[in-house]
Amino acid sequence: MTEAFPQRIAFAEARAIIDRVAAQSRLENERVPLARALQRVLVEPVIAGIDLPSFDNSAMDGFAFRHVDGDGDATLKLLGEQFAGQSQDFSVAAGQCVRITTGAPMPSGSDTVVIKEDVRIDADVVTIPGGIRAGNHVRRAGEDVRRGDVVLTPGQVLGPAQISLAAALGHHDLSLSRRPTVAVFTTGDELRPPGQALMPGQIYDSNRALLQTLLIADGYEPVAWPVLPDDPARMLPVLRDAAFSFDLVLTCGGVSAGEKDHLPNLIQQHGQVHFWKVRMRPGMPVLFGKLDAAHFIGLPGNPVSVFATYLTLARRLLDGLQGRRDVRPNVRALLDGPVRKTHPRLEFLRGLLRCDENGQLRVMPNPADGSHRLRAAADSNALIILPEEAGEWSAGQVVDVLPLSGF
Repeated sequence: MTEAFPQRIAFAEARAIIDRVAAQSRLENERVPLARALQRVLVEPVIAGIDLPSFDNSAMDGFAFRHVDGDGDATLKLLGEQFAGQSQDFSVAAGQCVRITTGAPMPSGSDTVVIKEDVRIDADVVTIPGGIRAGNHVRRAGEDVRRGDVVLTPGQVLGPAQISLAAALGHHDLSLSRRPTVAVFTTGDELRPPGQALMPGQIYDSNRALLQTLLIADGYEPVAWPVLPDDPARMLPVLRDAAFSFDLVLTCGGVSAGEKDHLPNLIQQHGQVHFWKVRMRPGMPVLFGKLDAAHFIGLPGNPVSVFATYLTLARRLLDGLQGRRDVRPNVRALLDGPVRKTHPRLEFLRGLLRCDENGQLRVMPNPADGSHRLRAAADSNALIILPEEAGEWSAGQVVDVLPLSGF
């Protein structure tokens, strides 16, 4: 007799289960060149081996001199030119200056730079104005980073600025968590690829493009497999093939309670179900389990359910497998229109998030609340999060919002 399925659980409990499973299944580390480190998760601290800047240098094109010689208009003798990338080993004495370019090392004895637009030059005599601040336009060694500083920490996601900092410190590669591999399936005999003619009762497979692009936007390289037929005997070997080669098998459709929804029983019989059905809307039938060596997440088939369950649950698993430390925060915004919820489930309602002329985030709920309404998703850039239990929210109230992308 097949073991009974777990009961429908709260959304918070589903996230806790995902966190626990991910923590027990952390992926191995690998050395990755900086050119391929974008959106990857760091697993070892980056400790500065040098100061940044590593030497005193000029922040502008101009003339380096001793500030004590520039009290009021002063005329200084030009010794020569100091360019970036080389050191002429000048030593500036009283009444002297050196022409200098941005990034060039400060000559010995000098402590201040005046920009070239502010001086007069007559042969080898440079006249500088008074009132220049001591240390003007000089970048001091170590003012940004001191040798020994921990500048990047484990669990941090690397963006362009973090990668640039590592490069400035001389790192060619970094120790990162391996990026999870993801196999993507859509299910259903009714699905046809876009571009082909539709027969009666058929629809185009939009979820394949939706799920692939969600993953690509998060930095993954998903592999799309053929559409799964509504036949458990044919589904199982294909899923097991994917489970043998991928860290996560991600499916759309086939997880509800209909006659053609075979995935819950297949995973229960041949793998392990961590949870099936979460008290959320849309996305209630979402399934999380394991098939052979792979994690398995079955998303519902409606497009908005895919948005909600991927962004809040599947993405959380992928983050956790890599040990990502920084959470993806929601934002808080004022409702631009009233909302009424009559059911007890946590709800993700589509909305249009904007920043008004006063710098206040505001979100307008989309009235099309059916989870099949893809146009409403395309017209929205955020999901409004309405907590458990029924309730009403009036215009002007503050709500939590999950941005879908930039707004």
